[in-house]
Amino acid sequence: MREWLFLIGAIVLETFATSMLKYSEQFTKLLPTIAMIVGYGLSFYLLSHALRTMPIGIAYAIWSALGIVLITLVGVIAFKQVPDLPAYIGIALIMAGVIIINLFSKMEVH
Repeated sequence: MREWLFLIGAIVLETFATSMLKYSEQFTKLLPTIAMIVGYGLSFYLLSHALRTMPIGIAYAIWSALGIVLITLVGVIAFKQVPDLPAYIGIALIMAGVIIINLFSKMEVH
């Protein structure tokens, strides 16, 4: 259970850091740039803890899919970037892949 908390924290921090990357305006704004660096650093730190007991492929699939969903929501809310139908279909397919991996994969950590 702890590895899931680490992974969720890593995903949230990565989403925060990616948002700060947008706000940094190509690293021309100091505070968002610093927040981005700290966010990515903490995100990878938490991910490293999740990987102690989670298979890397499964952890990364979850990281990627939930990160895409969260950053899309941030884009809609904070940046007024509305996805079109192909974007929604692509996100749904990514989520379906992660669900299939989690329900049917027997991958283990060695």
